[in-house]
Amino acid sequence: MLQFSPFRTAIIAIVAVLGIFFTLPNLVSKDVLANFPDWLPKQQIVLGLDLQGGSHLLLQVNREDIVTERVKEVRRDARSILANDNGIGNIITTADDNLTIELTDPTRLQDAKTALETLQNTVTGSVFAGTGAQELSFGETADGKITIALTDEGIEARMSSLVSQSIEVIRRRIDELGTTEPTIQRQGQDRVLVQVPGFDDSNRLKDIISQTARLTFHMVYPGMSAAQAQAQGLPSGTMILPSQDGADELIYEDVALGGESLVDAQPGFDQQTSQAIVTFRFDTRGSITFGEITSNNVGRRFAIVLDNQVITAPVIQSAITGGTGQIQGSFTPASANDLAVLLRAGALPATLDIIEERSVGPSLGADSVSAGLLAGMVGAAAVIIFMVIAYGTFGIFANISLILNVTLILGALSMLGATLTLPGIAGIVLTVGMAVDANVLIYERIREEMTGGRTVYQAIEAGFQRAMATIIDANVTTLIAAVILFFLGSGPIQGFAVTLALGILTTMFSAYLVTLFIIGRWYSWVRPKTLKLQLFRFVPDNTSVPFIAWRKIAITFSVVAGLASVGLFATQGLNLGIDFKGGSSIEVQAQNGAADIGDIRSRLNTLGLGDVQVQGFGTPEDVLIRIETQPGGDTAQQDAVNKVSEALGSDEYEIRRTESVGPTVSGELALAGTIAVLAALGAVLVYIWFRFEWQFAVGAIIATFHDVVLTIGLYSLIGLEFNLTSIAAILTIVGYSLNDTVVVYDRVRETLRKFRKMPIADLLNLSINATLSRTTLTSFTTILALLSLVIFGGEVIRGFTLSMTWGIIVGTYSSIFIAAPILLFLGLKTREEVVVKEEKRADGAAV
Repeated sequence: MLQFSPFRTAIIAIVAVLGIFFTLPNLVSKDVLANFPDWLPKQQIVLGLDLQGGSHLLLQVNREDIVTERVKEVRRDARSILANDNGIGNIITTADDNLTIELTDPTRLQDAKTALETLQNTVTGSVFAGTGAQELSFGETADGKITIALTDEGIEARMSSLVSQSIEVIRRRIDELGTTEPTIQRQGQDRVLVQVPGFDDSNRLKDIISQTARLTFHMVYPGMSAAQAQAQGLPSGTMILPSQDGADELIYEDVALGGESLVDAQPGFDQQTSQAIVTFRFDTRGSITFGEITSNNVGRRFAIVLDNQVITAPVIQSAITGGTGQIQGSFTPASANDLAVLLRAGALPATLDIIEERSVGPSLGADSVSAGLLAGMVGAAAVIIFMVIAYGTFGIFANISLILNVTLILGALSMLGATLTLPGIAGIVLTVGMAVDANVLIYERIREEMTGGRTVYQAIEAGFQRAMATIIDANVTTLIAAVILFFLGSGPIQGFAVTLALGILTTMFSAYLVTLFIIGRWYSWVRPKTLKLQLFRFVPDNTSVPFIAWRKIAITFSVVAGLASVGLFATQGLNLGIDFKGGSSIEVQAQNGAADIGDIRSRLNTLGLGDVQVQGFGTPEDVLIRIETQPGGDTAQQDAVNKVSEALGSDEYEIRRTESVGPTVSGELALAGTIAVLAALGAVLVYIWFRFEWQFAVGAIIATFHDVVLTIGLYSLIGLEFNLTSIAAILTIVGYSLNDTVVVYDRVRETLRKFRKMPIADLLNLSINATLSRTTLTSFTTILALLSLVIFGGEVIRGFTLSMTWGIIVGTYSSIFIAAPILLFLGLKTREEVVVKEEKRADGAAV
């Protein structure tokens, strides 16, 4: 094994070189990167919004608006078909998603039905509709009225189509803003995810993206004001819309000209009044139509309507045949520019509601990068120093493997174009702590083989061979948790899952192949007669702690602690973050010294936003504001955030981070988080059941459930905010706890084969003591890395790292005091007992 073939050596060299090449672009600036030779990779790691600043918006198509608008269209078309095309008098009333048509001449019922059939649309081909599904359903009431209703298939197909159109419109709008590398993609059936890095004006971005910007031109109804129409009744085919000047206008429903004919729109200034305006230009067809309308209606008023609000309604003084015009209103230069952007990009085909918002200012992003790098360097340095103290020369070998491991992670992130988030940095730091686990397993195995009388060469080979099965079992369980976290998580949580999964894969590669290669070359060069693997023994040789004898005390303690955790959860509950209960979270920083929390609280209490929590957050300058879910839906939640921003003032406080989650999304996140934890436990149960016996699977799940319950108890006890990152922490604790438990179980399984007649209690004690050095060393190095995150990682992930540190402690405890003793309670048999039982069964004797 120590004699590497040229092929295996080449694989190691190629992977290492590729890792370095793909990592290298991240160590230089973009200006230097531009001078790199073309054959070198130039892709840098994409920083998440929490590291470089930017905005994240989740938009949802407003189903109610789509239905309302479509019913209006069907109503107009039905009236036109019946009255204009066929001369059939009718009275149409609408309600929700249907309309009822009463004919003035009931004898023409069949003619009307035949004419209205032309309104039918087939939605075949929609992924949300069956083959040949119809958009409309026709019916007839008992008194001879015709009913037309929108079908569910038709609504879903229309929503799907409108989402696709909306994505293109949003992309054009963002491109007009000049931002780089935006992410715009469909999420589910009726949602659009928008992420714009480096764009720190989230309010402007929301206005640009979510405003429908549907521009239409209507003739104003002559001879009657809106007030008169409200008193006397609306004339047929008219509607009342609010005007920008505060009045109402009575206009025709029919669109004289649509904004889809616009080919350009530019901000400008009126030469006479110097007011900001927007000039527009129509295409050829629009120019002809616009010319005809203005020629035929000189002296009448013509309304320009934007999103159901009349911007202006001037009197047509003369025919306008050049295809150009201007929109006047209460514009500032900035708002005129934004309107021009909207008109150039085109109108959204449907109303989009913001149901989730997360934005990070550039200063907070820079602070997060600095904190993450500092925590990573401190954690790595602590682990490297500890490994040298613990294993001397072999610790240096492990550190070389560890450095390559981190390089491979960064290189893989660059090559894949994956997004690195702040939790992702936490995943890398955690990998640093856990990466030494494989090396510790190997080194402890080598030491045992040396103690058993093998030569140095034999001990090294046997150590690597026997540790490999344990390494695979232990890491696969953590990998399962990471994969489930990726598929069921979102945003930064997926970033954490990616780095954790990559870390597991690179750890298995570097700890086994790379460390084996280094030790093999060292052995060939030095040819040592003996090995001194550890400079300092943290766990003395021949340790024989009677862990199983303490099982009743330990299990009693765990039961009491578990019941206390459940009691705290039932009575005190969890400090749920906005991810799970909805609402808004705003992080602000005082610009002139320490923040005055009392002053902030008094300002916000006057806004009428319900329960508003104001608390310190890290430094004396930083404050975290939480707003409860507002009545009125997701739009009202966004308005509340705007009110807080205005009340604090940009000169006094900088908005560093905002998060708003609507009740719909929060409910989905809570359900997804619960499913993620249960799915991880279920998947690991199946894996361990497959690899071991049923007692091991049940014992591992009980021990893991114990760790989850105690971690939730910690959240209840000290009031840590429970949010999406908490789910990530719990799933990682699940993976780590199982990792620890599987190492013990693997040794139990091996000892069962070796000592066929040893009593189970003695066998379990022997297995726990044999792995005690590995358990304590791995836990200590992981806690070293996590403590660096707790101290230097920043306030945003402090709760995450605190719960992780606690999880490592209880996970280590449970693998020794819960997982192993459970096997005794579950009736695990010695191999001798199993053989005797099988022989009796074969002889037909009673068992």
